[in-house]
Amino acid sequence: MIAAHRFTSSDLALMPEDGKRYEVIDGELYVTHQSSWQHQYAATRLAQFLNEWSDKTGLGIANTAPGLIFAEDDDVAPDVVWISHSRLQNALQEDGKLHSAPELVIEVISPGSRNANRDRQIKLKLYSRRGVQEYWILDPQQKQAEIYRRQEGSLVLIKTCLGQDVLDSPLLPDFTCSLEKLWPLSL
Repeated sequence: MIAAHRFTSSDLALMPEDGKRYEVIDGELYVTHQSSWQHQYAATRLAQFLNEWSDKTGLGIANTAPGLIFAEDDDVAPDVVWISHSRLQNALQEDGKLHSAPELVIEVISPGSRNANRDRQIKLKLYSRRGVQEYWILDPQQKQAEIYRRQEGSLVLIKTCLGQDVLDSPLLPDFTCSLEKLWPLSL
């Protein structure tokens, strides 16, 4: 029996600069196409609101699509992360990538069942296993957000936000963001 190739961060370094996102989860390679307007709008807007709050509180910082390397075979680029300044000091390494879990990870689902499966199952398991405190999944097509929080060692769905619901978190004291502000008005 021939063992299947397990992809690593070294393999990602060899991937072409072609506008696609290459990630490795548990040694398996995942490739996604360039993001849609709605996808990038939601990610950028939420990062903006998180950074405005962070500037006021001085508690941390949000960033879009940072490299997050948990291990050689777990190397991803979430759409948005928020990390406290104290955690950032240890997580950010010389290669300019995070090497331990930020408190909050946000993924924006791209159209297609494979994308939804990756974010709702595969990445949920990864982030749960690696110590992320909260995981938000934004769905621009359904205009909703699923909020997962760590309970008893794993990420558990706490609520699904719809319509004019407000995103908030015990990790982010007094942070609020109306969900409807994350979707482009003209679409």
